[in-house]
Amino acid sequence: MNKFFNRLVKGITFSFLIVLVGSSACVTQKKYNELLTQKVKLEGDLAERGDSLEQSSLELEHVGIQLSRLKSDTASLGQAYREGQSKYNKLSSEYKELDGYYNNLLNNSGKLSRDMEEQRDRLVAMRDDLEDTRKKNETLLADLQEREKKVQELEDILARKDEAVNKLKKNISNALLNFKESDLTVSVKNGKVYVSLAEQLLFNSGSIQVDPKGQAALKQLATAIKDQPDIGIMVEGHTDNVPIGRTSQYMSDNWDLSVMRATSIVRILINAGVTPSQVTAGGKGEFTPVSSNDDAAGRSKNRRT
Repeated sequence: MNKFFNRLVKGITFSFLIVLVGSSACVTQKKYNELLTQKVKLEGDLAERGDSLEQSSLELEHVGIQLSRLKSDTASLGQAYREGQSKYNKLSSEYKELDGYYNNLLNNSGKLSRDMEEQRDRLVAMRDDLEDTRKKNETLLADLQEREKKVQELEDILARKDEAVNKLKKNISNALLNFKESDLTVSVKNGKVYVSLAEQLLFNSGSIQVDPKGQAALKQLATAIKDQPDIGIMVEGHTDNVPIGRTSQYMSDNWDLSVMRATSIVRILINAGVTPSQVTAGGKGEFTPVSSNDDAAGRSKNRRT
């Protein structure tokens, strides 16, 4: 159970808002080849981490389905148990009534012997039915208790996961209290904590280097999460749909720009103490917008990490 819980918690990822503007530089062929190799490796790592994240989400969804089914079965068993118990009580009352009647008949004259025989047969049949109902109720009760135990176990798993997510969100929010709300947000969605940093907090126009104010925020964030080995961190770059102003050998479009800015942030987190194996850097370019690209305000929201 703990192993499964840990796998759920590892699905927690982060996303930061950024502004994406192209920049250019000249590099040697050797440097270009190295950067290209790094890019291919990063893309492979991103795909692998994405599969792992998707698997964790499917497992969480499966747990939710199991919990829903168990609750439904538990409700049905509870209803069956209550109906059986009601029948048992009714039969027990009738049995006592017939038993008293039978005993009274024993004290009467012989002319009542036929009636007594009939009542005795009914009494025996009812007693057998009563015993059968009792055994069925005991089985139903045992099954009901077992299912209630499983439901409680699953609810405990989900509760601990939610508690861990909320605690992580609180720690991150406390670490970033000295920044303006307009510069960053911390939220929880689908069992994951998302940290969004505004573009003006991270990059200057046309740069993939995080400015000092953004570095300070990232270092404070690293302090809040570096001692939590159970979490996984996804740094994912996004752009608007405006093409980069200038291309180069190592940056040809918004895909490249989104990945390189995510990588810049990852390096700061690692240098501040976050374990490298916990972090994945990736980019989605302009293809996952959160707002319309028809105006400047919308494009600004789409430029994020």
